Order: sequence, then structure tokens, then C-alpha cells
Amino acid sequence: MTLHPSSDARRWWRDAVIYQVYPRSFAASAGPVGDLAGITARLDHLVELGVDAVWLSPFYRSPQRDGGYDVADHRDVDPLFGRLADADALIARAHELGLRVIVDLVPNHTSDEHAWFRAALAAGPGSPQRARYIFRTGTQPPNNWRSIMGGPAWQRVSGRSDAPGSPWEGDDESWYLHLFDDSQPDLNWDNPEVWEEFRQVLRFWLDRGVDGFRVDVAHGLVKKAGLPDWEGEYHMAEGTGEPAPMFDQEGVHAIYRDWHAVLAEYDGDRMLVAEAWIHPATRLARYVRPDEMSQAFNFDFLACQWSAPALRRVIGESYAANDAVGAPTTWVLSNHDVIRHATRLALPWTGTRPAGIGPEDPQPDAALGLRRARAASLLMLALAGSAYLYQGEELGLPEHTTLPDSARQDPVFLRTGGALRGRDGCRVPLPWVANAPGFGFSPTGATWLPQPRRWARLAVDVQRDDPDSTYSLYRHALALRREWDLGNAGLEWDADLTSEDVLDFRSTSPGRADVRVVTAFDGVVPVPTGWAVALASAPVGGVVPPDTTAWLVPA
Repeated sequence: MTLHPSSDARRWWRDAVIYQVYPRSFAASAGPVGDLAGITARLDHLVELGVDAVWLSPFYRSPQRDGGYDVADHRDVDPLFGRLADADALIARAHELGLRVIVDLVPNHTSDEHAWFRAALAAGPGSPQRARYIFRTGTQPPNNWRSIMGGPAWQRVSGRSDAPGSPWEGDDESWYLHLFDDSQPDLNWDNPEVWEEFRQVLRFWLDRGVDGFRVDVAHGLVKKAGLPDWEGEYHMAEGTGEPAPMFDQEGVHAIYRDWHAVLAEYDGDRMLVAEAWIHPATRLARYVRPDEMSQAFNFDFLACQWSAPALRRVIGESYAANDAVGAPTTWVLSNHDVIRHATRLALPWTGTRPAGIGPEDPQPDAALGLRRARAASLLMLALAGSAYLYQGEELGLPEHTTLPDSARQDPVFLRTGGALRGRDGCRVPLPWVANAPGFGFSPTGATWLPQPRRWARLAVDVQRDDPDSTYSLYRHALALRREWDLGNAGLEWDADLTSEDVLDFRSTSPGRADVRVVTAFDGVVPVPTGWAVALASAPVGGVVPPDTTAWLVPA
């Protein structure tokens, strides 16, 4: 049964493998926080791994209340990470090495230290400066919306910690919306000044040579008129009835058509990828219509349960929705906002929740998690389309599940009083050298978050020469993916082995023999007659063992 037709479209982003760098945790040139110079010095690692592009999480000027997603100046580099010249040097070096560069764009909100917001507070109610944000007046919050990071989504201006003695101390009936931290006021995309500002931000970075933008909260820029109350879920809604009034509103598509036109002014096939937690796949596909974005993260796949029926459904629905609009499907298993999949896949519920794990919580089975993570990664890298890797997953890094509360910095943890552990556990600095202080993350050995001692055996230098390591598995898989052009292949379900415990599909391309991909879940699966194992996530003899993916070629 045909799952997805082959493609001869050669736009680079349709089949690219893109590696996410979280700048403060990748590599430091000084320490204890990672920086742009540290990233530039380690770009050879990405080339050796075999990826096509690097996506950089925010490095802009910011008070760092939310890991840089609270942007104070979109056109400058925060001193924590270096200077604008360091960004230019990173882009130039990446291009020399054949890597494309994608940077984060944060258009839903700014920092409360952004010049626009400081001007809005100073100008007062009803001013043009306040019209750039979502302010409302009244004795009570304008509606019942909650912040995704915990607590109410409205902050009274006079209740701010910096209000006493300030010009807005008596501004008792003014409130501003913040879907995230109260230091991140939401912008008003009904205001043409906001549109023009982000056109210029796009051009600023396009002029510096970036190849694309990952758009933060891409589904949240436009809010429903009247800002009605909402009692439902925010993430991954059931897909019936209306979307939440703060997400997936029709007006966002006009913004992305506008940005598409801006990118079309530039040579080099620039791209946009949407961070949009939207369900079902048919609604997500609206963001990647031909005149809008290039890609959208497939969070249905990331959040899918580890089972053959669930994954078969999500893969099929994803291709059906994206193929209908001529867009590639974009696969992802981990990022800086969710529990690493080497841990998540060992939990009783293998989706995106809970929001972090602490030392007092039940600890997952690390061996089971890694085994499933390797199988899931090999499955993902065999799928046609584009794939995203989160830094460290090529090492099999698990979540830091015993991170002490005293070290946590995520506003999710702080705003919920520790009820939610937050995302620090997936953001711990990488281990480069097993026997070095701080595992070689910084010259001094200092790290902004503590690393688990058990990560020594996962360090890059330990895994590089081990043919059975997770790092070697990724390198081999990426080399074969490129050689066999799996990203542009046609796919079809193979009925021979498909069952409640097995995924079985073929990757087909003109001019080469089929590649057969088999993932076993709860039971063993005999290697089909006439097929030989080219690569597997765990040792395979005559059978594919549980929680294992094998790439097979004709014997």
C-alpha cells in the first residue's frame, strides 16, 4: 500500500537533516555558558556526523529569563554569547563547511526589557506605544487565560516588581497579556508596526547570510477577536470544534505569506519552519502551503506512543496531510522543550509529559530508554522528508533526571513553585571529553548546569571510535540516508510483517534496490527470506529483537 510518492524536488530543505544547537549548552570558549565562538569551534562535529544544516536557538540580546526566548533586541547578540561579529564568523564558517544556518525568530512576544515595551509602559494607557502589545483595562483580568508556564496570563502593570516609584505605579486598571512568563509580553499582530518590524528583522539576518528561520510559537501570533474565555487544553487539542482562541487563528497565515514574499527577495532558497503544536495534521499542513512556510515540526510524531499502531497512524496521517499541499513531512523526536527521547521512551506514558523529572520522581529504566531511542531514531531517519536532531541525541544522552532543585532556572519550575520540574533536564551542557573537567564543555571545566557523572561513558571522545556506540549508529545511518537518498524516496507499507507489534515499510527510489525498514516492538520478528541486515539499532541475528529497528537490503 502506497504511503508516500518519491520526489525529485531538490530544494535543500525538503530532505535535510538539521541539527539543533542550544547555544548555552553546546560548547563554551570561556565558560561556564556556551557561546557562539564555542559553537564555531565545534562545527566539525556536525560535519563528521553528517548533517546538512544547523539551527541555533536564540542568541539575541536578552535578560535570559527564559533561556533567550525573551528577546530584548532582535538585531544584536547577547554579550553572554559574544558579539555580532561572532555570529557573522559562525555563519561564514558553517558555509565554508557546507552547512546551512537556521536561526530562531521569536515573533509572539518580546522581553519586557525591549525598547518597545519600556516605551509602552512609560507612555501610558491608550498610547500608540501600548498598541504594539496586547493591553487591556479593567479592575479584573480581561479573561481567564492561563500562562503556559503556570499562573495567570495577565499581569497588572501596577503589580510589577519594578512599579513602586515608577511612572506606572498607579496604573491599577492596565493589564498586559503574556502567554509565557510575565517578562514576555505578547505582541499585537493587528498593528502594522509589528508587521514592518519583523520584515526588517528578517532582512537583517538574511543580509547576514542565514538560510532560514525557525519560527517560535508560530501558531500563536494572532488571538481571536474579543479574547474570549477558554477552558480547554492549549497543546495538541483534540482537533474537534474551534481551536483555542490564542492559537491557530486564521490570521497567522497572512503573516507567513508576507514573510514568504520577503524570503523570495533573496537568492539561495531560504526557508521557514514552524514550531506549531497543532492537531490534527490537516490543520498543521495549512502552514506549509506553497506560499507560506517550508516546513512545520511534526509534534504528533514526537508525542506519539511507542507502539506500532500509534506510529503507523501518525506516519500515515502526516504524509497524507503534507502530500496534499505538496510539502515535505518534517520529523523530530527531541528538542529543548521536552524530555529527551532516550528517557521519555522508557516512561509508562511515552508522549511529551510529564514536564520534567526530578530526583524524588520514579526513575526510568535507562537501558530500555536508550534501546527504544536508538530504534526510534533509526526509524525516523529512514522516513522521507526532513529530520531534526537535538544536540546530544547522537550520543544517546538521557534527561538529567536527578538535577537538584537548587540548580534549576527554567521559569516553568519557578512559576509553578516546583510543581512542574521544567525543561532544565534536557538542556544540560554536552559531554565532549570523558576525563576532562566539565567533560570538556569549557576550558575551565565550569558548566552553567551540573552534568551527571554517568555521562562520562557517553562523551564524544569515548563514542567516536566505538563502532557499537550511538554516535557511530547515527553517523552510519546518516551516511546511508544520503547515499540511498532516503529523504526523497517513495514509501509503501509492506504487508508481510505488519502487525500490532511490527512496523514494516519499503523505501523505493528509481535506480536502486528497495530498502526495507522493520521495527519490532514487543516481540521478535524473523528477518524475511531474501533480505539482509544493512544497519540495526541493536544486534540482529536471524530475528529482529524487541525495541529494535533494522534497515534491510536484498540479500
